[in-house]
Amino acid sequence: MTIINTEKWLIETWDYPIEMCEQLEKYFQHVSSSEIYHYLTMHGMYHHPLQDGESIIQELRTNNCWEVIRKEEQRLRKLWNGQDIPIFIFPADPNSQELRKNFNGKSGLAFADKLFLFLAAQNSVSEMKALFTHEYNHVCRLAKLDKKETDYVLLDSIIIEGLAEYAVLEQFGDEHTAQWTTYHTDVELENMWQRLIYPMRHLPKGIRRHHDILYGARLYPKMVGYCVGYYLVHQYAKKYKLTSKELFEIPSYKIAQITDEKTSYFWG
Repeated sequence: MTIINTEKWLIETWDYPIEMCEQLEKYFQHVSSSEIYHYLTMHGMYHHPLQDGESIIQELRTNNCWEVIRKEEQRLRKLWNGQDIPIFIFPADPNSQELRKNFNGKSGLAFADKLFLFLAAQNSVSEMKALFTHEYNHVCRLAKLDKKETDYVLLDSIIIEGLAEYAVLEQFGDEHTAQWTTYHTDVELENMWQRLIYPMRHLPKGIRRHHDILYGARLYPKMVGYCVGYYLVHQYAKKYKLTSKELFEIPSYKIAQITDEKTSYFWG
């Protein structure tokens, strides 16, 4: 099972997204279609009502996104010895300023056992492939690293994002990496790692500051967690001449080139 025919779902029920999400209930445990819908919209899927929804769906069909992702999934699954998981494609939220500014309107969401892509009409084939590479790298990392996602701390979160975008660099080159990879210089990133993230590296998921640091919310530098994670992965991979596939099972602390001692983090 790989690419799910959400094209058919959209044609039939795009204007009734909660009804459409009923078909996703079997892929989640004890979660209702309305809860699924709200969770997906939090991560970039379109909100109802979707202005010009029919034309956006037609653009996705014209761009042949389902076939593009099907072929890329086959290639990367073979290259990385990856997981065979269901993949769902839906329109992205065209009204999201964050998506437009940082990701050219697209987004994705990865679990250990499924993957969602939220695409915009203007996304090129290269952009679709790069997004899928990033998200599928998450799936492989989650499957191959012997650690539950619920036990992830801030260090794990920044490294998994860095690994995913390093895979995009490896597969497609600098010109196809995310815009956020250019936000800060290496000197700035080293400083932010030492000053902002290293003292907080054991901060658990689910705590507001974990989210704020990862995305650069409130007073933190823009996308600081993502950017520092990419910086650390790039340094480690270059130093040891490792491929994305070879990086999957290496613990986060080793990639960050620190010891694994646990110390308390600063709450102030």
